[in-house]
Amino acid sequence: GRDLICIQSMDGMLMLFEQESYAFGRFLPGFLLPGPLAYSSRTDSFITVSSCQQVESYKYQVLAFATDADERQETEQQKLSSGKRLVVDWVLNIGEQALDVCVVSFDQAVASVFVLGERNFFCLKDNGQIRFMKKLDYSPSCFVPYGSVKEGTINTLIGNHSKILNVYQDVTLKWATQLSHIPVAVKVANLQDLKGVIVTLSDAGHLQCSYLGTDPSIFQAPKVESREINYEEYDAEMKELQKIIREATTMQDILPYSEKHKDLTVTAEVSPDLDAESQAIDSEVKAEAVPSVTVKITMQSRVTVQKPNLTVSVQAPLAVTCDQFIFDDLEQDTSESVVVSVFLKGNCSPPELEGNCLVSYNIPTGIPRVAQCKFRLPLRLICSPAQPSKAASHKLTIDTNKPPISFLTIFPDFVDPSDDDQANVLGFQFLTGSKTTLLASKTSQRYRIQSDHLEDLWLITKELTLRLEEHFRKQNCKDFACSFSGSIPLQEYFELIDQHFELRLNAERFEELLAERAVQFRAIERRLLTRFKDKTPAPLQHLDTLLEGTFREV
Repeated sequence: GRDLICIQSMDGMLMLFEQESYAFGRFLPGFLLPGPLAYSSRTDSFITVSSCQQVESYKYQVLAFATDADERQETEQQKLSSGKRLVVDWVLNIGEQALDVCVVSFDQAVASVFVLGERNFFCLKDNGQIRFMKKLDYSPSCFVPYGSVKEGTINTLIGNHSKILNVYQDVTLKWATQLSHIPVAVKVANLQDLKGVIVTLSDAGHLQCSYLGTDPSIFQAPKVESREINYEEYDAEMKELQKIIREATTMQDILPYSEKHKDLTVTAEVSPDLDAESQAIDSEVKAEAVPSVTVKITMQSRVTVQKPNLTVSVQAPLAVTCDQFIFDDLEQDTSESVVVSVFLKGNCSPPELEGNCLVSYNIPTGIPRVAQCKFRLPLRLICSPAQPSKAASHKLTIDTNKPPISFLTIFPDFVDPSDDDQANVLGFQFLTGSKTTLLASKTSQRYRIQSDHLEDLWLITKELTLRLEEHFRKQNCKDFACSFSGSIPLQEYFELIDQHFELRLNAERFEELLAERAVQFRAIERRLLTRFKDKTPAPLQHLDTLLEGTFREV
């Protein structure tokens, strides 16, 4: 009589809930990417297809009583890779990724586990043994098994990317039909008096109910009395209808949409200078001063615009002083402007220095529309000029097909015009504390970016390529190109991911322990209060204060 819910997270954790209460969570071993997941009530097991291209079955009882990895004598690397120590019930290697898993049980057929792969279709027994498999000569998109009229067999509908729906009885193709769309999901349903209706969902979100074959029509149209055609009457009716159509197409309240003349345009203008007085709020950055820059956003309406709603978004850890604006209706040929400030809130570098403005509104006919624009933030918002470093742990070399450009030309906001040494070397000090150096070769067409932190190379590399492209675009040069011929630093990249995952795993484990301790303290408090309920109020108040203080410390 209770609902049990299993949720699979993107990092490979199975979270089990009883009604609204969290029961426990377990990490699947060797997890990389989430795959399809199904529950078998007959064996009380969860069946999934892992990134190792194998079908795996885990008993609920094994999941519930699995031992935490950090209670065993294992290395840190083993803890990270294995998570909670689980024992798989059975494994079947199918050699390909799976699109879907379905567990079925019909009265006239053997209970089975169906797996739809990228190139094959599998039917398994409850213990993982293959009952049968079918090699597919097309790219499947979805499937659903359903009961067959022939005893001992199971019918299956398999849709593919050629808009074809195939009907199989076990491995035998019984029928194929053409659909009007590519199905991403398919089911068989009984709708009122219609049995065996095929319900499909397209990738565009269209739901279609259809069935194979035709129903005989029991309705017979009565015979009509033949009468002569009155052409004059028909001509008069046609002229009247054409008049109505002409009037409808020339009505002023029907506004044809034109891409050339949009109903509303939105523009964003970024101030060329940082704010004289920073507008940063609740910033976690440890720097002495956190700068901000002003962005002026203007909406210009060509027609009357109803209920415009403006959203300003930037990539975290960047933040804006206000990201939502709701306006009254804008009249025709009017404008409205707002001003926001952008600053670095989190103590790390952002992935990009680009923002987005989006306005949702209705035109007078009630049709919803959206207008948007992008804006680019200055590099000075997150870093400042600094002394370049001669040595660094990580280096990146960018090749170009043009002679190197002086940094006095492409980085005027970071160089001192009187310092000739900055013509081919620059230092950038990030607000987070790290430093990156940019060098231009004097003898070749190359630029080098170097830093002690791999993640700090990206923003300077992107800014360099953007400024070079902009410079040569102004010079009317259309064949400029940047390239990278070195080896991709995958090892360093994976080490960063491991560090991030380790921190996250420790944080999640700490939260679990804290929640367990909270429950234990509340239980102790209830037992003690019950024991001393006949005592005077003073000790009870003192005990409650003591327990509350202890709980806060923990």
